[in-house]
Amino acid sequence: MNLLKINHLEKSFGDLEVLKDISLEVNEGEVLAIIGPSGSGKSTLLRCATMLEQPDGGEILYDGLPNTRTAGKRERQEIRKYFGLVFQNFNLFPHRSVLQNIMDAPVRIQKLPKEQAKKEAMELLEKMGLEDKAEYYPQQLSGGQCQRVSIARALALKPRILFFDEPTSALDPELIGEILKVIKDLAAEHMTMVIVTHEMNFAKNVADYIIFMDKGVIAEEGTPEEVFNSSNERMIEFLGKLSE
Repeated sequence: MNLLKINHLEKSFGDLEVLKDISLEVNEGEVLAIIGPSGSGKSTLLRCATMLEQPDGGEILYDGLPNTRTAGKRERQEIRKYFGLVFQNFNLFPHRSVLQNIMDAPVRIQKLPKEQAKKEAMELLEKMGLEDKAEYYPQQLSGGQCQRVSIARALALKPRILFFDEPTSALDPELIGEILKVIKDLAAEHMTMVIVTHEMNFAKNVADYIIFMDKGVIAEEGTPEEVFNSSNERMIEFLGKLSE
């Protein structure tokens, strides 16, 4: 079943065309990885899908809900319940504890009773291996721990789809593995995910489907085996540069 369908998406900033006729589908339980060079439109695509940017044309449809580009205020609020977003740089509230960061949205947006929100937040922290950090503040944590908290915060809203925008790009190399393990565990639980990543081995091992973007278009797509064994010259050039 399609949870997300994007049809002929277009986005420009001034005279610069960033997304050109992008179409894709994400099925329930599927992991979609989006790869490509810097400036190819990956993060803009993610920002359009999560309504942080307004596309100039095309459709973004969540499980049959109205097109996000033309949806009204109330419809957009309903659409937002479908997805969670994990940012590159954590975006945690520095003046709130780890527990408060996770509880905030369920209590404020979903009107969940505080005791229930606390119970579910602690369960998520245990899942992330951070149950002993509940009363810590973000500045007391490592980058990897902060990113695990941000994943827990996104999961607290029980999204149907979880988006990751290069979740390891702000981390020291020795901390990357712990975040990739969390995402692998979520994939094993059949969490539907869309991941913009520059970790090629991770994309190859975790994704069900991969999109390679270049200069605002989808230059190659398919299963990991199809993409990484592609005869597409641009794909070969991209992978070659990564191995240099």
